[in-house]
Amino acid sequence: MTSKQAWVLGIASSASFMMALDSLVVTTALSTIRQDLRTSLESLEWTVNAYNLTFAVLLLTGAALGDRFGRRRMFVSGLAVFTIASVACALSPNIGILIASRALQGTGAAMVLPLSLTLISALFPPQTRGKAMGLYLGITGLATFSGPFLGGVIAEGLAWQWIFWLNLPLGLIVITLAARHVDEGFGPNNRLDQGGVVLVTLGAFGIVWALVRGNAAGWGSAEVLTALLLGVALLIAFAVWEQHTKAPMLPMRFFRLRAFATANPANFLVFASLYGTMFFLAQYFQTVRGEGPFGAGLRLMPWTATLMVCAPIAGRLADRVGERRFVVGGLLLQTIGMGWIAMVSDADTGYLELLPSLVIGSAGVTMAMPAAQKAVVGAVRPQEIGQASGAFMMLRMFGGVFGTSVTVAVFASAGGYASAEEFSEGFSAGMGAVTALAFIGMLVALGMPGKRPRPVAAPPQATGAAPQNEGVSS
Repeated sequence: MTSKQAWVLGIASSASFMMALDSLVVTTALSTIRQDLRTSLESLEWTVNAYNLTFAVLLLTGAALGDRFGRRRMFVSGLAVFTIASVACALSPNIGILIASRALQGTGAAMVLPLSLTLISALFPPQTRGKAMGLYLGITGLATFSGPFLGGVIAEGLAWQWIFWLNLPLGLIVITLAARHVDEGFGPNNRLDQGGVVLVTLGAFGIVWALVRGNAAGWGSAEVLTALLLGVALLIAFAVWEQHTKAPMLPMRFFRLRAFATANPANFLVFASLYGTMFFLAQYFQTVRGEGPFGAGLRLMPWTATLMVCAPIAGRLADRVGERRFVVGGLLLQTIGMGWIAMVSDADTGYLELLPSLVIGSAGVTMAMPAAQKAVVGAVRPQEIGQASGAFMMLRMFGGVFGTSVTVAVFASAGGYASAEEFSEGFSAGMGAVTALAFIGMLVALGMPGKRPRPVAAPPQATGAAPQNEGVSS
């Protein structure tokens, strides 16, 4: 690894570290926020999904802005927005301000995360890209590993507001390093696809709004059905628009590539299952097992530690044996782990009874994530990595919103917060839902292409041979 590659990998991973740390510490502090601000389950869901909503809606736009105005410039701008929004979260006097500030955080993250992946993918050649992405997720795993513990310590020892103050010094450091060590780069398009931006933003907003509001307003309500139908119609209009505009933000021909068309929905379901689990796991330890935030965070550490360990190994091995095995195998492990928890968890289940299943499931999703990322960005040409990264990240966050909404809906239909027994019943049903999501994702991943053979250099005397295109998968 060159010095330039090391700096970019470290800076991009540090930005991802911030986002992961924020997500995990918020998850651990949900019960404390619910009690302190006296909020409902719907409002508690919004503290998670307000971030995911703006994140998912603006991801493609963030990637497109980076291609048009400069990837480093927009990366730094996104970090600044995220840091300022974190301060606003810390100063929030009520749940409404907190939700609005979380939405602003998602806006900044929508510029940072796809461009962090783009910066890495553009700088590392295909034969080492999987290893780099594994390291990227491994460094992110430090935040994932420590997030629940830090969230518990802060929520119990200080106040939940301090989980957001952490982003202020981190943000200032990463912004300074990015300005000094990341070269400016641009995408293949020299103009912004304004029509595409409007259509995809409004379409994504309609679908995500329907997912988030479905539990409270009713899945058959006029509000939810109207938002869903309008969102789908606008996304269809976006697909038609992209086929005819001269500078599309997301070329529709990407979906003719088998790796792109299968790894994206598989990863959607990886994150649907993961976010559904994350939303309730810390609450289960606090509501059913009687742990405080610190105790809950401590018990989550074996579950989160696998990202730091498994992701770099899976990314490195995916370079050798292909991505499909890791995505399929990872989702199978998540299915087994969460399925076991769904069957055995109740008000009397001990922590040690759940621990092996938690580790198995978490190892599975952390095997699948770097392999799915590598499959998507490896399916397109180098100059198109920014566009592919934006689509990948958008679908990933859609998965998080979808998984959280589905799991909350299943939980609410089977349980509640009135007692430990009632919560436990809802929790078991919710874990059944995340098990089903992981299993469907495994079936989708079976359609991914196998290991692509390395191109063999033609002998000197051979002429006229067509060049091999790494992006085309059979």
